[in-house]
Amino acid sequence: MRFGKTIKIFLIDGDPNGRMSCELSNWSGKAYKIPRIKIKDCIDRDDLTNTGVYLLFGKNDDGKDQVYVGEAETILKRLNQQLTQKDFWNEAIVFISKDDNLNKAHIKYLENRLHEIAKLTNRYIVDNSVIPTQSSISESDKAEMEEFIEYIKMLVNTLGHKVFEEKREFKPKQKQATFFIKAARGANGQGEPTSDGFVVLKGSKAAASTVNSITSNFINLRQRLVNEEVLINKGDYFEFSDDYIFSSPSTAAAIIMGRNANGLTEWKNKEGKTLKEFESSDKAKI
Repeated sequence: MRFGKTIKIFLIDGDPNGRMSCELSNWSGKAYKIPRIKIKDCIDRDDLTNTGVYLLFGKNDDGKDQVYVGEAETILKRLNQQLTQKDFWNEAIVFISKDDNLNKAHIKYLENRLHEIAKLTNRYIVDNSVIPTQSSISESDKAEMEEFIEYIKMLVNTLGHKVFEEKREFKPKQKQATFFIKAARGANGQGEPTSDGFVVLKGSKAAASTVNSITSNFINLRQRLVNEEVLINKGDYFEFSDDYIFSSPSTAAAIIMGRNANGLTEWKNKEGKTLKEFESSDKAKI
């Protein structure tokens, strides 16, 4: 469903940092990417008075990615309201229908599902204070909206946000792409390489302590993960409460083992092949 589509991106202001409109071949939907400082300029876009859903992107006070999921019967009016109601965001991505076939029930359904998916993927902090209510729609409408969501996910990713993308990128059948570390002090981790770095899987165990020679940056990162409850103290080890993406396999290995480590050689699959050997092999295909 998500393949074989041509994405057309138009720079409305002739500026790659300005407003963009995006469309997919043979799709009735349309997306706009709008910087916060350009919201007032959108009075020239008549279709932004339509019904639709929108995403507000920015960072919280700790510098972490944050998103708000909303819907509106008049998108531009709501975005102007959000200029005074929420200050964390610096850009909006809006989705409308080119043939104006999204009604209130449809956008309520989309809002609820997008909120649900963002929470499940757990890449961004979701700013919504309450869970959006899911409207009751027919089975045929639900199927149509689920397809609409697939296109939303594709375009949001294309426009620079992986808020709806799973952290794990390998298919379940590709078991050779899962790597393991088992070491001293309770360390027992599983992980996979991704386009973002290296994801350590939920339930992995990090060493209960660190060696004296470990780099201070890793000590600080471990403590931050404890503070954020990504690492849960189980006494003999720390357990990952969720999948967590590290910038590199070496950082992931160091946090799990409690010492400096070369992730390319420490991570091994079930066949004993190191990550370095796997990545240099012709079989290293996603």
